[in-house]
Amino acid sequence: MYAADHQPPHFHVRMRDGREALVMIATLKTLTSSLKARELAEALEWAAGNVPLLNANWQELNP
Repeated sequence: MYAADHQPPHFHVRMRDGREALVMIATLKTLTSSLKARELAEALEWAAGNVPLLNANWQELNP
C-alpha cells in the first residue's frame, strides 16, 4: 500500500521477483495480476481475514 495512491482503495501484492497484483479492498477483486494462481489465492485468503486492517491502513496512508 502506498501513500497518496489512486482510488479505489486497494493493496499491492509484490513478489521478490517483481511480479505483482493489485487487489481492491472492498471486494477483493483483482485489478491486475502477474502472480501464479496459488500465490494469488494465498494472498486473497490472507486479505479476506484482514479487511479491517487493510481499510485502516488505507485510511491512514490516504486520508
